[in-house]
Order: sequence, then C-alpha cells, then structure tokens
Amino acid sequence: MIGIAIYLILFLLGLVSSLILLLSGQLPEWTISYQLPISCGLAGGFGGVLYCLRGLYVNYSARKQWSSEWYPWYIIRPFASILTGSVSFLFLKAGLLVLEAQTNTSSSNFGFYALAFIAGLNVDKFISKIEDLAQATWGIEKSRASKDNQN
Repeated sequence: MIGIAIYLILFLLGLVSSLILLLSGQLPEWTISYQLPISCGLAGGFGGVLYCLRGLYVNYSARKQWSSEWYPWYIIRPFASILTGSVSFLFLKAGLLVLEAQTNTSSSNFGFYALAFIAGLNVDKFISKIEDLAQATWGIEKSRASKDNQN
C-alpha cells in the first residue's frame, strides 16, 4: 500500500511539474500550439490521481479491504485518465460535446479543463457517455465491457 501511495504522489508531482513547464514556456516550441490539448490531458491526470488517492484512503483506512490485486489498476488508472482528458478536448473541439447553449467568443478554456478533469476522475462513466454518443450519432454498438457494466 505504501508503494502505491508513493507512486501516486510521485505521479502527481510529475503532473504538477509538467504543468509548470508548460505554462512557463520551458517545453519545446512545438508544444505552444498544443498547449490546450496537453493541459486537458494533465487535467484528466489530476482527476485520475485524485480518484486513486481517494480509493487508497477508502479501501485501506475506511473499509479495511485493501488488496494487492488492485495494484495494476492503481498504476494504470492515471494514464487512462490522461488519455480520457485528452479525448475530452477532441470531442469538445469537434463540437460533439457542448458545454454551453450559446457561443461566447470571450469565454476561457475553463470548460475544457473542467470536462477533462471530470473525464479523468470518472473514466468509466466518460467512456460510457462517449459510447452513447457514438451509438446515437453513428450507430456504433457499445463495447462488451460497457454492456456488462449496465447489467
């Protein structure tokens, strides 16, 4: 359990460091044009690490049901959260997900960051919503994993 806690804290520090480097302009020149999607990935990562830290606390301290079988989940989940944070940017930018009813040209990127954080925080629900969207828009059937979770 201690190893997973250290891993998650180091992962969090890596996310913070990456964000600081990105915002300070210390990264390569090409990252400037991709600052928003990279930031969305980082926001998803923050959501994922928060979810894992909460899971660590709940399962170890509150419920007293810690199991080493979950180690792979704790290791992989922050990466999956970064990916879903990045994917949320794509869906917003493509107009497949809408945050506001009216277009506001002076709006900031906080909506992108908020959705990316939520996508990283709850990967399963985000993927389920994306599959709902794909099914409604293009008729693509949901994955077996999503169908199994609905039952």
